[in-house]
Order: sequence, then structure tokens, then C-alpha cells
Amino acid sequence: METFEELYAPLLKDVFKIQAQQQLEQGADGLASSRAYAERGKPEFTLAFLLLIKLPDEEKRELLAYAYERHATLSEEKAEQLKQQFHRPFPLIFSEAQKDRIAARSIRQGKRVRSGTP
Repeated sequence: METFEELYAPLLKDVFKIQAQQQLEQGADGLASSRAYAERGKPEFTLAFLLLIKLPDEEKRELLAYAYERHATLSEEKAEQLKQQFHRPFPLIFSEAQKDRIAARSIRQGKRVRSGTP
């Protein structure tokens, strides 16, 4: 089985990793930061911190999967708000949320996700 880094590091844009490195250099707790970003539905920042800290791969996968699930949930909530506000559906948001849920399942299974996902 490929490592967490082998599977998911190629998905990350440098800007997120640089930002995470700067935060760690300023004294941020990497695990706490990755959890906070996951809760806010930010898989890019979650991944950036997870790539920079020591943690078992299984725990990293679970946190990253959770970030994708939170992103999906928050996106769906936003789509519902927009639907109420503008009286029309926003199917693309729901479609992207479904892709996030698929990515979360793949991550939990230790599989690659499509490169445009985070």
C-alpha cells in the first residue's frame, strides 16, 4: 500500500504547503491546525498540515476524509441558502459535494483521488 504522502502530496498546491509551514514556524500546533481546518471543511489546508506532521497514515486519512465530508456538507448548506435566496437550484454545488463524498470514501480506503479534488 502506498503511503499517505505518496497518495496525496501530488494533489497539494505549493501555496497551501507554504502557508502551513509558515504557521508551524510561528508556533502553530500542526495536529490542532489540521483538525481545525478539517472542521471548517478545508481539505487543502488539512492536507498541507498532515503532510508536515508525524501521525499514523490511518489517522491522516481519517482527518483528510473528514475534511472532504465537512466541505461537502457546508457546500450543500450553502446551496440550500442560495436556493432559498434566489429561488432556483444550484446543481453544480451539489455535484461537487458528491465528488467530495466520493473522495472521502476513496481516502478512507487508502486509494488515490482525482487530481482536481482539493
